[in-house]
Amino acid sequence: MSLNELTLLELSAKLSDKTTSSVEATQALLARIAQTQPPLNAFISVDEEGALKAAKASDERRSRGESRGPLDGIPIALKDNIFVEGQKTTCASRMLKDFVAPMDAAVTTQLHQAGMPIVGKLNMDDLAMGSSSASSIFGATHNPYALGHSPGGSSGGGAAALAARASWAALGSDTGGSIRQPASFCNVVGLKPSFGRVSRRGVVGYASSLDQVGPMARTVKDTALLLNMLAQPDEEDVLCRTEAGGDYTKGIEGGIGGMRIGLWKESLGWAEPEVAARVEAAAKACEKLGAKVVEVSCPLSRLGPLAYAIISSAEASSNLARLDGIRFGYAHRGAKNLRELYFKSRGEGLGRAVKNKLVLGTFTLSYGHYEEFFVKAAKLRTLLREEVAQALKGVEVVLGPVASTPAFPLDFSPTPAQSADLDKHTVLANLAGLPALSLPYGFSAAGLPIGVHLMGRAFEEAALLRLAYALEQDSPSFQKAPGL
Repeated sequence: MSLNELTLLELSAKLSDKTTSSVEATQALLARIAQTQPPLNAFISVDEEGALKAAKASDERRSRGESRGPLDGIPIALKDNIFVEGQKTTCASRMLKDFVAPMDAAVTTQLHQAGMPIVGKLNMDDLAMGSSSASSIFGATHNPYALGHSPGGSSGGGAAALAARASWAALGSDTGGSIRQPASFCNVVGLKPSFGRVSRRGVVGYASSLDQVGPMARTVKDTALLLNMLAQPDEEDVLCRTEAGGDYTKGIEGGIGGMRIGLWKESLGWAEPEVAARVEAAAKACEKLGAKVVEVSCPLSRLGPLAYAIISSAEASSNLARLDGIRFGYAHRGAKNLRELYFKSRGEGLGRAVKNKLVLGTFTLSYGHYEEFFVKAAKLRTLLREEVAQALKGVEVVLGPVASTPAFPLDFSPTPAQSADLDKHTVLANLAGLPALSLPYGFSAAGLPIGVHLMGRAFEEAALLRLAYALEQDSPSFQKAPGL
């Protein structure tokens, strides 16, 4: 078995017993990236020199008996909206194509402290607004299981790289499902932690009350190990928890006997039969493993995409006002006056999907429309939070689909209604600030991966990971690699 085929924990063991080195692992990964980049386009940039330098430093620490822990020396890739000091952070947008990060993000600092070499920045949707990873100015990312299909978005580059064995780990961001949907489409694990569990300092903001950084990996245990590193307090992020999350690998093998799991009634009705069948199979597996499965209902969840569309657009309008060609971002050359500079800089620098979001957001925040749209959406969000809290009172985890369908073709151009439908199963976790996880759980008749969605109580990621691990051992779909 090649190094690239190993899981993160298997590679960690080999580094620990010195049967391989971080430099060897990094070189193998760089070779795999070069091999898979032409068909997939998963990476925007690769830092070969920096990654090998960090790998060499890790090997030297191990030789002195000064390892920083199980992640020391394991290369990782980052979505290109996460700052790495001195490197470009483009967000796959023309507006930020030449922007160089002035500092490390909090999570980047944590990677350095853990000793993980950063191999590169991953492709994504333009400014993280999309569900396909097709709106990137660097070109679309392709699904390793079917090159004509989307890997999901906006963290599609990370999911594609992991599936293709071109990374052992990745960090993404999730505003309405941007980690979980690509994970489902590409047969990997994606976790959106509870809001505030992981610092977002140094991550380009989209919708501040919804965004969350999270780990992506090939297995549940690998994901838990990454969360151990990420779930740390940050005094400079006022929305970050003030205590560490603890060891999420502890108790992960404890089984699910006696656990109460809710089967989300409405979400099954939104899904295609193949997808619903995989969720129902997961529910049966839970019962076989000793859990109690009960049906739960969240009738208002059908309105979740509407609340999400208004709130995310309004917050994006506010956050991205700074991208005006003067303070930040692409600046049109030759403008005759300030008005023309604004219009042409934003007109040329922002993609169509981003413009649509900003127009909607500015409209809903404008005089005469704020009460009619934004305030109503905020009230609906409160009702949704209360409803899902009520559903979770009698269960520890809610089970449902990640998406209504497997990966769709890259040339699919959704209508506004279809765009809302793409996030229908995942936005509730963001609106309520709850942890949620996408777990590989089988394939469609056409050979496309299908994931199941687990949503838990706030700051109870351990329960999600324990259930996900039990299901993974019962149906190890992650072992089926794409035929690249």
